[in-house]
Amino acid sequence: MRLNPVLANLGTYPFVRLEHERARLRAAGVKIIDFGVGEPREETPAFIRDALAAAITPMAPYPSAAGLPELRAAIAGWAARRFQVTLDPDTEIVPTLGSKEAVFSLANVFGGDLVAVPTPSYPVYERGAVFADKQVVELPLDESTWLPRLDGVDWDRVAVLWLNYPNNPTGARAPLAFYEQAAALAREHDFVLASDEAYSELYFAGDPPGSALQLSDRTNVAVFNTLSKRSSMPGYRSGFVAGDPDIVAALKQYRPNVGVAPLEFVQRAAVAAWGNETHVEAVRERYRAKRDALLPALESLGLRDAGGDATFFLWMDAGQDADALAARWLDAGVVVAPGSFFGAPRYLRIALVPTPEDCARAAEIVTGLA
Repeated sequence: MRLNPVLANLGTYPFVRLEHERARLRAAGVKIIDFGVGEPREETPAFIRDALAAAITPMAPYPSAAGLPELRAAIAGWAARRFQVTLDPDTEIVPTLGSKEAVFSLANVFGGDLVAVPTPSYPVYERGAVFADKQVVELPLDESTWLPRLDGVDWDRVAVLWLNYPNNPTGARAPLAFYEQAAALAREHDFVLASDEAYSELYFAGDPPGSALQLSDRTNVAVFNTLSKRSSMPGYRSGFVAGDPDIVAALKQYRPNVGVAPLEFVQRAAVAAWGNETHVEAVRERYRAKRDALLPALESLGLRDAGGDATFFLWMDAGQDADALAARWLDAGVVVAPGSFFGAPRYLRIALVPTPEDCARAAEIVTGLA
């Protein structure tokens, strides 16, 4: 049969390659400590699981693409507490099936033939653009700030500019002034500024990261967030898009066509999650303990912590032999994501998702290989 040419010509998704390597190691009997994929492995808090169970009813109607009013209100309440902003639950918020599906599909919704994507970045921005038959424009990140330059682009042709802060893979933050600059461009040239803020609640030091929701003018701005990292709920697939009412209206028009409304009982669990901060504080402390167990060992090997102080990633500068180092660690059972997965080959991205005990064990293994 004939495949869509985009799919036929698409390379293997980078993290599928890691799964092949994990299978090889398991077959060889190697014990794996996996820092490769950024999937939280913390226990979902009991009160969220209880809310999910309580919401399962004998009748199971199709969920609304607009989401439950209670969930939209809970998201608006969280945004008000967290960022001191006012969102209209009816016109400025739409719940999503996690954030990945909404990220992938955004380029299908808006006109323009270019999608501007920072490099290095989450691969889904680019892949969503390609499947939407749009050309990708790469915006290299400045390695001193991990912010992209916003010049040299024909912005009149752009459909979407993607930003992602706190940043995957670098852990960097973006100042509000940078969001203001990008939003001014979006208004002037009528494209969508899409801010992926999946890691907004994970940070190791200082004040909480800011958000594009804090812009004085959110025209042409869409912010994406999720419970996957904040509340250790990756398998629940629960997120949202918030911002410009015209963008939200377009998404509400598009989304019923592709059947991506979140399950109603998951939405009710999400109401509970967005209303509680105590469990998020505990999650942050656990990731901090993992970082403290691993980072000193990496630095003792001569690797440089080149990223910021947010997300649950370490972004380590390993020099020209980064891929070789990742391969050597892999054979010993310590799996990390080479920076080449993200277009930055001298770096390693280390997702702090194993247990603190496994982080300490990995520190012993990699130092023993030196």
